[in-house]
Amino acid sequence: MPQTRQHIQRSYSQQRQRHSQATDAGVRLTRDGIERFMTVCQAEGRVEGTLKWYRRGLNRLYDDLPEDKTIRHGTLERWREKLVKEGYAPSTINSYLSVNNAYLDFVGHREYQLANQLKLETELQSELTRTEYLRLLQTARTLGRERVYLLVKLFGTTGLTVQELEKVTVEAVKEGKLTVTPSRSKQVLRIPDGLQSELLDYAKRNGYLSGPIFLTKEGTPMSRTYVSTIIRQLCAAAKVSEEKGNPRCLKRLYQTTRAGIEDNIALLVEQAHNRLLEKEQFEIGWSDRENI
Repeated sequence: MPQTRQHIQRSYSQQRQRHSQATDAGVRLTRDGIERFMTVCQAEGRVEGTLKWYRRGLNRLYDDLPEDKTIRHGTLERWREKLVKEGYAPSTINSYLSVNNAYLDFVGHREYQLANQLKLETELQSELTRTEYLRLLQTARTLGRERVYLLVKLFGTTGLTVQELEKVTVEAVKEGKLTVTPSRSKQVLRIPDGLQSELLDYAKRNGYLSGPIFLTKEGTPMSRTYVSTIIRQLCAAAKVSEEKGNPRCLKRLYQTTRAGIEDNIALLVEQAHNRLLEKEQFEIGWSDRENI
């Protein structure tokens, strides 16, 4: 039987009362508490997409908390720093903090909230230059670190995100393209020929006949934390600022590189079009009609 709004609000009050009895040692984030919070949010009319985002932010904090799953003074600030190091976009981090702040308000413990928002991405994130990107590849090659070489090249030449890394399968690489669905819209990313050959060779030598190419030693998908860590280690060896050592900076490099090329192409098209118009004007311009 569906819960009435009155029942939900009563549960809400009971939840606050229980947590108000907690000591200053912090308040526990529990699966049950998350579900109660989500129930209230749903009853208040939050749409499905918003609810999914709320749950993602709460579950992410839950997974990152120590074994006691307790939020204390400074917990959210340290968590924010962790997310920044892992390469999350400031907008994503701010959203995650907002929903966890809302949860803390729900359980009656605003004292553990973190109010400060991160600056926008363009103000916060240093950009990786093309020269630095090539130095990362050269350093990885010199050190014989093939896997991180391929990861850097993959993010830097396709615009792929870490979440989409599992799409890099033997089958997809053989086709030379990756099908991803950012923002629910299908998008096809082409794998450059040189990278395609390198990925297939890597897969063959490591015994990957099908499925994902980038896996941990345990055979599980690589996490954002793991990927960011090995790229930062490469940055240190290549003498590139470690704050640029994340997939997001590589994707940004891909985007700015393509934008620059497209701008140059647009200029060439404009110049060619103007030359065509000048030629036509010279041949059949109105001012020259008396010469006909």
